[in-house]
Amino acid sequence: MGMHTVAVVGAGKIGEVLLSGLVKAGWPVDRLIATARRPERADELRSRYGVRVLENAEAVASADVVAIAVKPQDAGALMAELGPLMSSDKLLVSLCAGLPTSFFAKYLRDEVPVVRVMTNTPALVDEAMTAISAGAHATAAHLSLAEEMFKPLGRTIRLPESQQDAVTALSGSGPAYFYFLVEAMTDAGILLGLPRQVAHDLIVQTAIGSAVMLRDSGEHPVKLREAVTSPAGTTISAIRELENHGVRAALLAALEAARDRARELAAQNT
Repeated sequence: MGMHTVAVVGAGKIGEVLLSGLVKAGWPVDRLIATARRPERADELRSRYGVRVLENAEAVASADVVAIAVKPQDAGALMAELGPLMSSDKLLVSLCAGLPTSFFAKYLRDEVPVVRVMTNTPALVDEAMTAISAGAHATAAHLSLAEEMFKPLGRTIRLPESQQDAVTALSGSGPAYFYFLVEAMTDAGILLGLPRQVAHDLIVQTAIGSAVMLRDSGEHPVKLREAVTSPAGTTISAIRELENHGVRAALLAALEAARDRARELAAQNT
């Protein structure tokens, strides 16, 4: 750690999460660079993290790892500017949702290694799930470096790039599904006569405990569910209603729709 100089180009929400994680993990601040469109944002990043905030071209010239954290629709104009400045001794890490590594490769004149990363918003509390895929010219060493960068934010996993659209649908968008479920269960708690805050607290802690059990027990979710489901009891009555209303099928359809939308967005920007 610390031998590489990392430039986060477009230090918005996700870019700042990466910066914050690197700082907390002990990455030398003098080897961290950020770029920002607005002067007030640049001042904010300098004050908060003590990093250098440079213009895009200067940041790329000063770094050997360039993390692109702009919105997908802004990536083309950015890469037209930065592509000619990238050389094969640098690593490009993309955090741009939906964009394949081939999108970046067409702006690069040399055999610049590209790694595609999909993380999610629990990175804000160091509980992210980050999927990392190698693009053209990226080696195992490049993947290891990307893992080192994102490990402070939570868990990492290596996947073939062909699976990244599914990752976007499942874990990239995944937190929203859980928030939606908590919202619906909170409303149900109110319907059943509980105060909103009580219902919220009950559901959130139940979600945390259930997630930890799934993670730490190694048991299949069906087995854990069956342990709560007594014959002719309350839980099986509720599950019957979920099945009657097609909740399982709705989830499958929802994730397929998210994956298809990821593909559409990629096609629009490539």
